[in-house]
Amino acid sequence: MKITILAVGKLKEKYWKQAIAEYEKRLGSYTKIDIVEVPDEKAPENLSDKEVEQVKAKEGERLLNKIKPQSTVITLEIEGKMLTSEGLAKELDRRMTQGQSDFTFVIGGSNGLHQDVLKRSDYALSFSKMTFPHQMMRVVLIEQVYRAFKIMRGEAYHK
Repeated sequence: MKITILAVGKLKEKYWKQAIAEYEKRLGSYTKIDIVEVPDEKAPENLSDKEVEQVKAKEGERLLNKIKPQSTVITLEIEGKMLTSEGLAKELDRRMTQGQSDFTFVIGGSNGLHQDVLKRSDYALSFSKMTFPHQMMRVVLIEQVYRAFKIMRGEAYHK
């Protein structure tokens, strides 16, 4: 079993890095986890629709270049399916039972994911209808992946 969190942009703040490191350590006894960052496309704040698409296309190409052909891709999307923690555990467990063992969770940049990345997705997952900073979403995602493994193994985890 291997989990990759593929994200646009770098974690800069020490507190986010510490949180990620803690969950990477905790997940070590359950699965191999990699965090892969691709550079975000530098752009001014006020972009035209065409410029937004160009930024998403460049970031999307970088993301797609990091996804292995055999990987099950789970994109984080506002319009994706919302699950409970137990629901995420069931979805991962179901896919593992079917023989899927390489999962890539994809977190887009500030403008979202390009259509080509969305087409490559095997499952669209939403944590909320709200928009969150990608740094925060990495922490929320890795915590939920850890929680999912605890649930799948029937181990206690605080609520």
